[in-house]
Amino acid sequence: MQHRAKKRFGQNFLVDARIIEKIISSIDPVANDHIVEIGPGLGALTQPLLKIVHRLDVIELDRDVIPELGKLEGHQNLRIHNTDVLTFDFTGFQRAGFADEKLRIIGNLPYNISTAVLFHLIRHRSVVQDLHFMLQKEVVERIDAKTGSHDYGRLSVMMQLYFRVFPLFTVAPESFRPAPRVESAVVRLTPVTDLPIIPEEHDDFSALIKQAFSQRRKTLRNTLRGFYDTDQLHAAGIDPGRRPQELSIDEYVSLFRQSRSQRA
Repeated sequence: MQHRAKKRFGQNFLVDARIIEKIISSIDPVANDHIVEIGPGLGALTQPLLKIVHRLDVIELDRDVIPELGKLEGHQNLRIHNTDVLTFDFTGFQRAGFADEKLRIIGNLPYNISTAVLFHLIRHRSVVQDLHFMLQKEVVERIDAKTGSHDYGRLSVMMQLYFRVFPLFTVAPESFRPAPRVESAVVRLTPVTDLPIIPEEHDDFSALIKQAFSQRRKTLRNTLRGFYDTDQLHAAGIDPGRRPQELSIDEYVSLFRQSRSQRA
């Protein structure tokens, strides 16, 4: 019986052999890579990867596709984790088994949880070598958006702070079954090495960015009320009359640093 995509899991199975080959080529895996695939579905990417790597871990929530994954050629090199990726401890997993090898994480991410997965992986970036994801094209555009553009927002700031962003290519709806109503895109993300934010500051900085873009049409004077007063904005060299999308990542870091120094 053919497996039917489940709407509640946001499933759109990749079926285009040309695109599959292009994704594998972009990842450029080698035998000793430790790859973790999120949402393998019926194994469109899993199968060709099993022909290259010695071990492959996959995270799959849908129990019904797991028997299909177990039938793949080379499945003896495959470990299946039937769990929710948003609760998966990538850091603990890597350190428990392969502390000397960073993870290469890939996946055709369901549109309905893609942003949540990206924010989850920020917390585990220390054990990541790189990420290769298929996402809704609009999400990739938001990740890569430049300061002042319409797409620039919370996702842009947080992802560009922690990762270097490399949009690779777009994928038409016809490459999936069932076909989504939007275009997709493949992106590579590699961790930034010199961060201006230490892990202990992540939650506070993230809260600042979330608040700043909570009402993007309003000025910072209004959106950051309760976080920073006008004097603090001026002290950081920021005009309170500017809007959230007008500030660069460096300016947000400066504002954050200014407030931390005043509290110290």
